[in-house]
Amino acid sequence: MLKDYILSDYKRCGIQKISIRVLFTTFYIQPNPGLKFMTIFRLTQHYRRKNRILFYFFFLWLRRLKVKYGFDISYRTQIGKGFYIGHFGNIVIHGDAIIGENCNISQGMTIGISNYGKKQGVPTIGNRVFIGPNAGVFGNITIGNNVTIGANAVVTDNIEDGKTILSSNMIVIDKDLSSYYIHNNSN
Repeated sequence: MLKDYILSDYKRCGIQKISIRVLFTTFYIQPNPGLKFMTIFRLTQHYRRKNRILFYFFFLWLRRLKVKYGFDISYRTQIGKGFYIGHFGNIVIHGDAIIGENCNISQGMTIGISNYGKKQGVPTIGNRVFIGPNAGVFGNITIGNNVTIGANAVVTDNIEDGKTILSSNMIVIDKDLSSYYIHNNSN
C-alpha cells in the first residue's frame, strides 16, 4: 500500500518507475520539494503505528522539510493517491482535513478550520480537485470531485461535482466581526 501511494505521487510528476537513481535525483541532484515532502510524509504515516523508531526518524525529517519548504501539512492529514504540490511555499493544511486522489495544490493556499457557526470544523476534498494559488477552503464543508478552485478564491460552502470557483470582487461591510475570529485576547 505504501509503495502504491508513493508511486502514484511520482507518476503525477511524470516518473513511471522508482529507482535509487530517481530517488537520488529527486532528493539531491534536482530536488523536487513537493515530491520530496510527500515521500517523507507517506513514510511518516506508514511507520506511525508500525515502528516507533522509524516513525520518529521520518517525523523529524518531515518537520525539517516543513520549515525548509513552507509546507505546514500535518502527518495526520488523510491524503489520497497522486497528490501533487505545484510550487513550494506557504501551504497550510489542517491535520484533520481529508483530501481525495489526484489533487493539485498551489502555493499560498490554506485548507483550514472554521471556529465558529454551523460549519465549525475542517473540509473534505474530493478527487481530482485543483486548488489555485492563495486560495482558501474553510469549515466543515465538502468539495466534490472534478472541482477547480481559482486563484485567491475563498470557499466556505459545499461545492458540487464538476464546478469551478473563481474569486469575486472585494466586498466591504460596515460591521466589526473581529471578535468571532480573534480568541483569547491578552488584554
